[in-house]
Amino acid sequence: MCGIAGLFDASVSPEQGLAYANQMLHTTTHRGPDATDTWQQQHLILGHNRLSIIDLSTHANQPMHYAHATLVFNGEIYNYIELRNQLKQAGYSFTTQSDSEVILAAYLYWGHQCVNYFVGMWAFVLYDAKQHQLFIARDRFGIKPFNYILTNNRFYFSSEYKALKQMPVYNGAVNYTQALRGLQLGWLCYKDETYLQCIKSLPAAHYMILHLHQQLQPEIKCYWQIEPSKIIASFQDKVQMFKQAFADSIQLHMRSDVTVGSCLSGGIDSSAIVSMVQHLNKSMPYKSFSIYYDGKGDVDERPFINEVLHKYPAIEAYFKKPTDDEVAAHFHNALYHADVPATGSSFISQYFLMQLIASQKIKVVLDGQGSDEYLGGYMHTYYRLIADMLRKNEYSSAFSTTKQITNQFGFNFKQKAIHFAKSALCTIRTEQQLYEFEYKNYFPFLGRAIHDAPFQLDAHAGMDGFLINLIQTTSLPSLLHYEDRNSMAFSIESRVPFLDHRLVELAFSFQNDDKIQGLSTKHILREALRDVLPKAITERKDKKGFVTPGENKWLRGPLQHLLQIDYDVLSFLNVDKVKTIVNQYSKGDNSNAVLVWRIATLHYWLKHFVH
Repeated sequence: MCGIAGLFDASVSPEQGLAYANQMLHTTTHRGPDATDTWQQQHLILGHNRLSIIDLSTHANQPMHYAHATLVFNGEIYNYIELRNQLKQAGYSFTTQSDSEVILAAYLYWGHQCVNYFVGMWAFVLYDAKQHQLFIARDRFGIKPFNYILTNNRFYFSSEYKALKQMPVYNGAVNYTQALRGLQLGWLCYKDETYLQCIKSLPAAHYMILHLHQQLQPEIKCYWQIEPSKIIASFQDKVQMFKQAFADSIQLHMRSDVTVGSCLSGGIDSSAIVSMVQHLNKSMPYKSFSIYYDGKGDVDERPFINEVLHKYPAIEAYFKKPTDDEVAAHFHNALYHADVPATGSSFISQYFLMQLIASQKIKVVLDGQGSDEYLGGYMHTYYRLIADMLRKNEYSSAFSTTKQITNQFGFNFKQKAIHFAKSALCTIRTEQQLYEFEYKNYFPFLGRAIHDAPFQLDAHAGMDGFLINLIQTTSLPSLLHYEDRNSMAFSIESRVPFLDHRLVELAFSFQNDDKIQGLSTKHILREALRDVLPKAITERKDKKGFVTPGENKWLRGPLQHLLQIDYDVLSFLNVDKVKTIVNQYSKGDNSNAVLVWRIATLHYWLKHFVH
């Protein structure tokens, strides 16, 4: 895990270009404090900050060269050992034990198709001297970032926005369309767009080719996509398939030449990871890290965390309860590292979690991102599940599932009817139409006028289509953005075993009822790990997420200064409506607390981090 930066700019001297590259690297030293280096060929400079994880020797430092190829790489290729053995048989030799050298050899052997052989997370830039071109690729889910500015034949790139803001090609213009997506939907990015007009992001599962001997016209291609295809097998066979695939992913993600630990929230995802690590490595000393809150009205997950610790006593657990003073003291730095306005407050808890991990000198952690998105972990997945039942004329199942879920939440008759109506609506509306409605109506719309929704979702129908959009657009990209920025702020590599693409592809070969049965979300995960997880976790039905006191307690307490808003900064919005919402919140109305949080943090970000 590292930070990469570089440029191709014939309009500045090689000396000035090198100075710019070093400036970007200096700004992102936190991503890789173990080594920093650059490689230059006239107007092309590739730079790298290294966080040493695999092959700790200096021979594995980057930029790395192999034949006519030079690489800077951020991430991990977990199946590098298997690929190296395959490449050795093809005649390639290796001088290091690193996965970086495997990427170079794989490119020389398979060309642009090399990315299809990788299991892992990555953002890399590879210079091919024979072709005089850059080959740039990002992993299938966008776990690792790649940001760039390409204008007037000048190309600058970095792992983080903040480094690009210091470059001469940066102009500071805000992407107000993205700002509205953030306010109305909570998205931090969309396809190649960021909050800043000039900074683009290479989309997940894409690669870019830049020919440096001519006008810089990027060729951007998608190399992987989710294609649901149902397999015919018994449920128990599917359970065994999933369990084996998950165990394989955990084993690969444990590959490291430094100590690995885990985040542990008490939910099924992080508990599954920690429990499987212990299941596969009996009594291995292992550290877990948890954030908790125990004030009035707060959600305290320690009872569930303790269930895991009781079942696996070899785990050495660390806990932290962020205080109001700490929240106040670290908010600015957390938002600085986030690079974007905060559309929710849980990123602060994650920031303190990574701070706790760093205090124990841990450089690699496993975390549970991704499972909810493809195994049906979110409660609003039920609308699409019931809609699929209605499409198949399975009315009894649709009514029964509605009854179960609404009874679980204690809904009255009217609320039950509304829930069923929303499910029925999903049978006649596409995901695009549903999200357009949410964009315009879920929160009071703050734009000056309601235009066509500024996004286009995947057209797959039914629950599968909903889950694909969660992965590609509506949920996972924002979660992974925070995951990367918060972990790297403390020089930590965060790995996400649920996002092994083979595991995801397997899950999309399952039926809906393999994923959700009655009140049992992520059903196949629960059944696959029934002998691995504590019983209390397996049978847990509530879905908490990373709950924090932010939108209410923090914004009225240690972060109340965020409500001191200069409305001129928000002039692109309907200011009268914004003032009304903020004033109502200040008087105790929590109905739009999340929206007020987004307004307040957007304002703060615009004031402090754009220029």
